[in-house]
Amino acid sequence: MAVRLFEDKKHAAAYLQYRVAPQELISRMMSYMEKKTPKQFNLAVDVGCGSGQGTTLLAPYFTKVVGTDISPAQLEMALASSKPPNVSYRQCPAEELPFASGKVDLVTAMTAAHWFDCQRFLKEADRVLRPGGCLALVSYTMDMELEYGDVSSALNDICKEFYAALLPFRNPYLGSSSERIYLNMFDSCSYPDKEWNEKLLVKRTMPLSGYIGMVETFSSYQKLQQKDPAEAERLSNDIRNKLLSTMNVSSPDTEVTVVVKYFYWLTCKP
Repeated sequence: MAVRLFEDKKHAAAYLQYRVAPQELISRMMSYMEKKTPKQFNLAVDVGCGSGQGTTLLAPYFTKVVGTDISPAQLEMALASSKPPNVSYRQCPAEELPFASGKVDLVTAMTAAHWFDCQRFLKEADRVLRPGGCLALVSYTMDMELEYGDVSSALNDICKEFYAALLPFRNPYLGSSSERIYLNMFDSCSYPDKEWNEKLLVKRTMPLSGYIGMVETFSSYQKLQQKDPAEAERLSNDIRNKLLSTMNVSSPDTEVTVVVKYFYWLTCKP
């Protein structure tokens, strides 16, 4: 199943503004590659790159990094952002990558592979990877948590209300968690050298409004917004006000720690 989402320009801009760039995951990928393969870090391809937050993090490690995405709006945001000189972008489907066979050192997809035609993508990744090249697929669970003083537990009860309200608008293909899709891809990968990892907690300090903005980039929230804009706004405002009240503050610019729960798998082509 290949799905096209995140193509509205306003949504793409929000995606760039609010999504977390997982530097910790890049470090894990590179440590794995350095153990598994000779240091031929020439070309990395970030598939489903969106607005390029993860793509640019690969730049220090490779001679050339190419981000690919099917969405012109997302790539427009990526190109408008500052980027290292060795980073470029191409528009294409994840299942049809514009690279010669056996020429890519790393293929990665960060919080994107669940929207691909999984088996076609794995076959295409195998085609473009050189022997000894690596594949790294990364995503996170929807249940992000907040830390703030001694009210973290109460805040997370409110966050669960937010996620529960959005669950009916989640794509049925994903189910309650996309982790199952990644496990199925992991199991179907024929490479003998592979490893599954969960959960890596990534913490970021941001304004409370940033957390709300991040949830609003979720496909489930976008679907609610398309169906009933007033209800989507009411839900966001209600959750924001409950969080502010629990924190005993009035400004949504008050900083909180957002905890994102990543899972990922890594493999090396024989």
